[in-house]
Amino acid sequence: TFVLNIDSCLKQIRTTRGAFTYDKLVFAMGATPFMPDVLPPQYCWRVNHLDGFNGLQKALAAKPQRVAIIGAGMIGTELAEDIYRAGHQVAVIDRALYPLTGLLPDHAARRLADSLHEQGIRYLGGHHISHIRQAEDGSYQLHGTDVNNLEHIETADQIIVATGLKIDGRLPERAGLAFHPINGIRVDAATLQTSVSDIYALGDCIDLNGKPCRFIAPLNRQADIIAAEIMGQPHDPYAHNNPVIRLKTKSLSVVVSGSPDRNGHWETTADTSAELHLQQKHGDAITAEIHITRPAA
Repeated sequence: TFVLNIDSCLKQIRTTRGAFTYDKLVFAMGATPFMPDVLPPQYCWRVNHLDGFNGLQKALAAKPQRVAIIGAGMIGTELAEDIYRAGHQVAVIDRALYPLTGLLPDHAARRLADSLHEQGIRYLGGHHISHIRQAEDGSYQLHGTDVNNLEHIETADQIIVATGLKIDGRLPERAGLAFHPINGIRVDAATLQTSVSDIYALGDCIDLNGKPCRFIAPLNRQADIIAAEIMGQPHDPYAHNNPVIRLKTKSLSVVVSGSPDRNGHWETTADTSAELHLQQKHGDAITAEIHITRPAA
C-alpha cells in the first residue's frame, strides 16, 4: 500500500487503497541510500537491502574481480575488508582525504587509511568522480580527479555505493512537518512529537537535536515513549544516549563512545603503534572517547 498524501488538518491519509482518518500518526519510514547524481543507478550496487546484498554476493562469487567502493564511512570500510579477504581487488574512493572523517579526527582516520593500505586495499582519498562509462567488455571506467586535481580513471568490474542515507521528504512536507533534507523529520527531544500535534516519528527518519538518529539501539526506547504519549500515560522524557560505535574490521579495532564533536578538541592519552586513545572533555567530565587498537598478531 502506497501513501499518496497526508492532510494533517483533516487528519486524513490518502493511499492507493483508499483514504482513512487517524487520531495519532507515527512516521517510521526509515532512510534510503543517497545516490549522487553522477553515479548511474544501473551500474551500482547498494547493499542496505537484502536483495541488493544477495545480488552482489552472486556477482562476486563468479570469479576474482576489481571492486570499487564509493564512500569511506563505516559501511564502505567494513565492506572493503570483507571483499578483499574474499579474494578481490578493492579500491575505496572518497572525497575526504581519510575514511570515517565524519566521525574521527584526521590523525585517527589516518590510521584506518594506513591499515587499509597495509592489507592491500587502495584508499583513494580526495577523489571526485565526474562520470562513469561502461566498456565493451562490461567493466566500468570511473572518471574524475584525484587529490591533486589531476584526471584519474579507475577501472572496476563491480561498483558499490556507500555514500550515506537520505530521507524522502515528500510525505513529511505534504503533512506540513518541519523537515531537514539531510537529517530528517524534526521531533521534540522529550516526546518525539513532530512539529504537528498528534504526529510522531522514530528511527532513521528523525532529526533529533539537529542531528540524524540512525542507530538500532535507541529504537525500543523511542517506541516506548511514543506508545506512552499515544495512550496518555505518564512517562519520563526521552533521554537519547548515543550507542557505542564499533567498526567491524578485523585489522583494526575502532570504538567510539559518548557524544563526539567532530570539530572539538581531542586530548591524546595514548599514542603507540598498537594503540591510539583520544578523549573529549567538558570541564572534568569525559564526553567522548575514541579507542583504536591493533589486534595482536
